[in-house]
Amino acid sequence: MASPAHVKVQLRKPLRRTIRRGHPWIFRDALARLACTPGDVITIVDERDRFIARGWAEEGPIAVRLLTTVNEPIDKDLLRGRIEAAATLRTRVVPPQTDTYRLLHGEGDRLPGVVCDVYGSYATLKLDGTATLVWRDAIVSALIPTLQARGVEGLMLRTGRRGQKKVSQVWGQPCPQKVVVSEQGLQLSVDLVHGQKTGMFVDHRTARRVTRKISAGLRVLDLYSYIGGFSASAGLGGASSVVTVDISAGAIEAAGETWALNGLDPAGHTPVVADVPKFLTAQQEAGAQFDLIIADPPSFAPNHAAKSGALKAYGKLHQACCRLLAPRGYLLAASCSSHVTRDDFEMCLIEAADKARRNLQVLDRWGAPPDHPRLLGFPEGDYLKSVLTRAVD
Repeated sequence: MASPAHVKVQLRKPLRRTIRRGHPWIFRDALARLACTPGDVITIVDERDRFIARGWAEEGPIAVRLLTTVNEPIDKDLLRGRIEAAATLRTRVVPPQTDTYRLLHGEGDRLPGVVCDVYGSYATLKLDGTATLVWRDAIVSALIPTLQARGVEGLMLRTGRRGQKKVSQVWGQPCPQKVVVSEQGLQLSVDLVHGQKTGMFVDHRTARRVTRKISAGLRVLDLYSYIGGFSASAGLGGASSVVTVDISAGAIEAAGETWALNGLDPAGHTPVVADVPKFLTAQQEAGAQFDLIIADPPSFAPNHAAKSGALKAYGKLHQACCRLLAPRGYLLAASCSSHVTRDDFEMCLIEAADKARRNLQVLDRWGAPPDHPRLLGFPEGDYLKSVLTRAVD
């Protein structure tokens, strides 16, 4: 990469305490006029020219992604130090029999916009924003020694969103399209090229473990299944039957592969390609009941403007699920939208249960596992919300 410019800019809003507490974003309207290009190193100062923080220039409403509140250079040494610190944490918190985990979690590891997931002998790097693309080569170079030390042989880079996604090999051995990984004994086949996120939803490890623990003898319904991690977890936990639903035929095919990969009896699994709301309506009309329903839809609120509509969608989903719950049945509900708070999500669940004339008791709540650390001063980073409930009427 070409040497980035170094620019100094004054903070115009009283955000010094917020920055010191760990919030990693500074929006453009909080700064004096900023003339720079994405990837430039920006030093934030107060009205007396005293140092506050330093970060990368970004385009869009977020003007600067902060990397440090210490007056230190942003260079390969800083990147390497952050990566090594993140790897040390993973050594302590990733559970046994697990070779798929998040090695770098962006803002949570004080490397905003940089996400790296490990899938056995391979890893996927995802860069968010323009600044990280400018620093791409430096990030990859700093990351390689840590990957090698952890037995990783190849690294793929994912850039872009939705229809503009691109995947490229940036280091090491060519990564296969699919790899089989282990998560606390659960076997998962992950598509590193076409899979969602960096390949799969690594952050739902806790929910899959809980599903396995409580599924013995239960009739389980897995909605928005993707590759069927919840379904196979229920099967391994001894579920009497599992119905797997997703609108994508490819996802349902992958769910079937996951079921077989774990040595489960195909007679206990019913894969269904269907639109989830229509499927739930048909099941209610047929008088079906389930003992455990997992409702983990894709993000209904990709931005703040979509929040109101998202809460309505969650409400309809949870209401339909409550009506299908058997007496003393379990509902595991989740939201991956940072724009929907835990209070918003649980109030939506309360109202849905009320409309379905069901009473629910909360058995547990959790967010993303500890390989997805969140900064306490950055509530936006606490994006994942899961709640396990049980019907008590």
